Amino acid sequence: MDIGKKQMLLGFMITCLLASPMGVATVAGADWSSFHENAQHTGFIDQAADFTPTVWYFNTQGAIKSSPAIMNKIIYFGSNDGHVYAVNMEDGTKLWDYKTDGAIISSPALVGDVLYVGSSDGYLYAQDTKNGDVKWKYKTGNAIESSPLVQGNRVYVGSDDGRVYAIDTNNGTKVWEYNTGSSVKSSPAISGSTLFVGSDDGKVYALNINTGNKTWEYTTGDKVESSPAVMNDMVYVGSDDGKVYALSTSDGTLKWNYDMGKAVASSPTVDTNDNSLFVGADNGKMMCLDTRTGVEKWNYTASGAVKTTAAITDNKIVFGSDGGTVYIVNKYNGNEEWSYNPGYGILNQPMQSSPATYGNMIYIGADDGSLYALNNDKKTAPMSVYVYYIGGGIVIIAALLFIGRTVRNRRKTKE
Repeated sequence: MDIGKKQMLLGFMITCLLASPMGVATVAGADWSSFHENAQHTGFIDQAADFTPTVWYFNTQGAIKSSPAIMNKIIYFGSNDGHVYAVNMEDGTKLWDYKTDGAIISSPALVGDVLYVGSSDGYLYAQDTKNGDVKWKYKTGNAIESSPLVQGNRVYVGSDDGRVYAIDTNNGTKVWEYNTGSSVKSSPAISGSTLFVGSDDGKVYALNINTGNKTWEYTTGDKVESSPAVMNDMVYVGSDDGKVYALSTSDGTLKWNYDMGKAVASSPTVDTNDNSLFVGADNGKMMCLDTRTGVEKWNYTASGAVKTTAAITDNKIVFGSDGGTVYIVNKYNGNEEWSYNPGYGILNQPMQSSPATYGNMIYIGADDGSLYALNNDKKTAPMSVYVYYIGGGIVIIAALLFIGRTVRNRRKTKE
């Protein structure tokens, strides 16, 4: 059933059930300004400013595969309905939206009062964070699924036209491009003066951020849709050949690899405090590896493929699965702390949007078209739209059973 029909059905079913209560908590948070939080894609932030949120969900008209970015108590994300959304984090109300001509799979990057995001219409957009007005847009040769990264006065992004672009943030003009020869769905990471990115040609590239010249390349056994993470002179990245690779940032020398058993579209998350790397695979495994050796510390099996990139919050990691569940797992031993499935195990929709954390709150999108805000401390989540579907279904089934029973009783009476 498509999302529009589901929402029509909701109108009927909502009369059958009460709306959910919203929990309130005071937490601390800090901005999460781009895919996987920073230029190195470590997926972790130090917590800061006070914030009073509630649990909620926000509905769009398409699957949400774009990962949220956060700034000044506003959360920004894209949807396959082609819209970029700005939503108030305290109550889940929409501040503005902007319609592009293609699905938004790319995750936004925020710098100052400008939001940068790619669209499947092939454009990279620079928008005013206050109202969504377009300051400029740059046309590539195909869809942009890669998430942009801003450093200095340049924004870097890959395109399905096979190229990596460096665009001037002031006016949207191209500074340089590098042609890998195949789609670049991987999102760039930067360390020092080097940009690291994967390509569907099966290679990991190291490019000079000033010139676009190739420093080195490393060939894996399949597409590299995973986005690299960088720490301590090492670049970590997954491949559709099922392996996670640890490469030297200086020359691309292989330090170690680990076979996950199935394609790795998930991007590694590096714990800078504990020499741990967290990464998922299409076989449902979330793995914790030692960043120095690639030795397995623990693994957790989810209900479906893990294509999301984990976020770290305190002593936990957060990630979603194609089984429709978001998991909160202890980062030291892999034990599940709690989980949330808005489909309640009946109407499951994949979660391929990578979560963002803010204080004790978790924000993650799903293929059902909703962005969910969860309270990690209280282990509470909004009662999703699926409660109405399930409740309405129960009411309808009960009504049908009652009607059937009445008809049978009347027949018996006549006999």
